[in-house]
Amino acid sequence: MENLRVFGGKPLNGTVIPAGNKNAALPILSATLLTSEPVTLHNLPDITDVQRFLKMFEAFGSEVSYDTETQVGYIHHKDLTSVDPELIPAQMRSSILLFSALTARVGTAQFHSNTKGCALGMREVDPHIYALRSLGYGCEVLPEGFTFTKPNGNRESEVIHWLDYASVTATENFVMGAVIGNGTATLHNAACEPHVQDLCQFLKTMGANIRGIGTNRIIIQGVDQLAGCEHRIIDDHHEIASFLAIGAMTAGTISVEHTIDEHMGMIYRQFERMGIEIHRDAKGASVSGKEFYDIAPSITPNAYPKIEAAPWPYLPADLLPPFIALGVACRGDLLFWNKIYEGALHWIPELTKFGAFAHVTDPHSVIIKGGLPLRAAQSIECPYIIRACIALLMVALRVDGESVLHNAAPIQRAHPNFAEKLRSLGCEVSWE
Repeated sequence: MENLRVFGGKPLNGTVIPAGNKNAALPILSATLLTSEPVTLHNLPDITDVQRFLKMFEAFGSEVSYDTETQVGYIHHKDLTSVDPELIPAQMRSSILLFSALTARVGTAQFHSNTKGCALGMREVDPHIYALRSLGYGCEVLPEGFTFTKPNGNRESEVIHWLDYASVTATENFVMGAVIGNGTATLHNAACEPHVQDLCQFLKTMGANIRGIGTNRIIIQGVDQLAGCEHRIIDDHHEIASFLAIGAMTAGTISVEHTIDEHMGMIYRQFERMGIEIHRDAKGASVSGKEFYDIAPSITPNAYPKIEAAPWPYLPADLLPPFIALGVACRGDLLFWNKIYEGALHWIPELTKFGAFAHVTDPHSVIIKGGLPLRAAQSIECPYIIRACIALLMVALRVDGESVLHNAAPIQRAHPNFAEKLRSLGCEVSWE
């Protein structure tokens, strides 16, 4: 079922418990390959990529169990020494996270080159290859894919590598490739998103020696081996922000109970700039929405108020679409600027089917003129971008009448039971 039918136009109210962070769960699942001891993961989200990972591990011959009700997973790669590359799903972009961990485990690993992720533009593999080569990994690049080989013997006693840009997955591959071995490996211009931090904390629990977590310089002292452990995956800041945005968008009152307030400051700041008040307490955060919001004006003369997305600690680029959707509920003009992906705004014409005014100024920027009348739409074509689908859903939730979002299945890649959570808030929504 890939289409969403939505009956919008009424406030949504209630409390939401967010899922575990997809972007933390997938590298952490990859990192379980670095130990021969059992690992137990709590708050493991029941999403398509997690299920693919677990099925892949089972095909490897590993011991796997997963309770979707409690969201507790158990993984034990006890006797894993080799892997058939055909067992690695070609359609799963997150398989790129296996480059270092699987190679470190089995010695030589092959990967397809046609992995598929959100359609955001060019997704380079170069940073991963350069990072792993700096650690002594071999990489043969062929038209059909890549063959990685584990370093022979000891690597250099001190490795210093600079990423060309703060790539999340390249940072994660470097860290997973460096934690076992001799000497010190330092990564400059490292990504420091919450999910990168969670991977590093997981590895530390396993016995890795990592310093600089949460900064753009990560220092790793290699160890001989890693142990099994028990770990709780952090709550998903994307889902927290999305449900707060839905509350604001529908003029409802929604509370999101979560445990990562320390990561939410910049995200809350963007709500504030759009005139949306977020209430924070010991349980998490809540929003009490209204029909329209007044944008904080730019102090600089003749400058558009703008929301910018860039590597952490900026607003995450993945969250720009929900804020773009919120722009239709704000009086006046807002400029939204994606500093990372050059292909992330191709879905904007679908927004205009609801009657929204949106002007794409270049591949990275769009201006939204808010406060205008909107209408339901029966033929919204969702892009293969998780939170662009959510953004279009948000507009459908705001307007009176029935809207149909085609090809909305990408939502299920990151947000388990998303429609069920919406129904618990009073929404009429169904998969078809």
